[in-house]
Amino acid sequence: MTALTRSAGILLHPTSLPGPGGIGSLGAEANAFADMLSAGGLQLWQILPLGPTGYGDSPYAALSALAGNPLLIALEPLRDQGLLSDADLRALPGFSTPSVDYGLVVTGKMGVLRRAFGRVGSLDRVPGIERFRAENRDWLEDFVLYMAIKDEHGGAPWSQWEPALRSREPAALDAARERLRQDIDLHIWLQYVFAEQWGALKRYVNERGIRIIGDIPIFVAYDSADVWANQAVFRLTPTGEPEVVAGVPPDYFSPTGQLWGNPHYRWDTMERDGFAWWVERFRAAMRQVDIVRIDHFRGFAAAWAVPYGHSTAEHGQWEPSPGQALFRALVQHLPELAVIAEDLGVITPDVVALREEFGFPGMQVLQFAFDAGPWGTALPYTYGANTVVYTGTHDNDTVLGWFSSLPDDQRDYVLSYVGTQGTDIAWDMIRLAFASAAVMAVVPLQDVLRLGSGARMNTPGTSYGNWQWRFVPGQIGQEQLRTLWRWAEIFGRAPAP
Repeated sequence: MTALTRSAGILLHPTSLPGPGGIGSLGAEANAFADMLSAGGLQLWQILPLGPTGYGDSPYAALSALAGNPLLIALEPLRDQGLLSDADLRALPGFSTPSVDYGLVVTGKMGVLRRAFGRVGSLDRVPGIERFRAENRDWLEDFVLYMAIKDEHGGAPWSQWEPALRSREPAALDAARERLRQDIDLHIWLQYVFAEQWGALKRYVNERGIRIIGDIPIFVAYDSADVWANQAVFRLTPTGEPEVVAGVPPDYFSPTGQLWGNPHYRWDTMERDGFAWWVERFRAAMRQVDIVRIDHFRGFAAAWAVPYGHSTAEHGQWEPSPGQALFRALVQHLPELAVIAEDLGVITPDVVALREEFGFPGMQVLQFAFDAGPWGTALPYTYGANTVVYTGTHDNDTVLGWFSSLPDDQRDYVLSYVGTQGTDIAWDMIRLAFASAAVMAVVPLQDVLRLGSGARMNTPGTSYGNWQWRFVPGQIGQEQLRTLWRWAEIFGRAPAP
């Protein structure tokens, strides 16, 4: 296992970067953000899952756990290669649109990417693409076929395809490969371009002493290449429907729980081949990022299972998971694995024991710290070193929005704890995170920018209006960067001199 070092950083998904095309990308603005992190003495950039998003635009319900999102491809390099014109780029939404309109982006940007691929001519003319195909064959061939068939069916989920395609009858798959060859080649090329651009960005970031924290959701989307291509390892009925789906019971975020809809795994089947699917998933993640945050870690001890068809998550039950055997296999195959365990929510002793057995740092969120007043067990003074502290996550309101919604007595206690009048509460909380004993402190960019609830990234339990926030050029000033650097130095989180 790779040890974590005392440091600080920013949580920002690439979709939230500024830039042309109506959505953030892996281009010059991503490099500029890395430069900004470096100028602030920050050594961490945390992102959300990078997979291609489907219905609802959530990166936690991607069409593949291993593929990249083509919407993040920077178009300027394709223009510089002669595959696009300036007119192609001008046809897309502007540089500083303050939110992502996924309907416009999907239609517009995918249209431009198809135009660029049309000018490629043939995959044989793309240097390095055969090596890319060979290195990623285990997942790539199924994914691109899935995407081509999905396109042919107007985006319909695989459960609505013809029975022969749903059940992956070899003759039907062969016929689809022949019939959809051009569309398959398009998706191969898109994945190649994404991988090349992400690899270049990661090198740029790492050269500046910054590590990228990625994200692995425990579950995958039902409508995904992962489930369609690996049906035997998911709990599906003979007709392909889920037996049970994932979620969490009623909690802080929702009085009826959260019904995610992801199918559960056939853990016994996975265990028989040494968790090969999981090993490949983590291996691919560690090629993309430096540290992996495991979302919903408690599900590796026991996961909430709701019978398929229920409209809320209230009527589920906890079902055990073989987390100990899984993580032993992962550590054996990936000794350099660096992990953060998202252990929020209903945490029982078996979850704590699983995390501690492997030495994974857990998470603390400052917005949850003050609920019980002075008798709370999650106040910052209680944090151990093997902890990663956040002012909030992608699922939380911004600090400003959270603080303004608190009842008076709780707001007073927060101010007593931080020792200020609350006129700059977002930065009060950033300082509190930096000052804590936690090995890492991570802050959403919205809190650095002192933004209110309108900049929230996601509201759990809702299907629309999420994942859209972007920042615009000029929002981050030099004084903010100087303050971050000074605090990083004061609290031992700055780069070594």
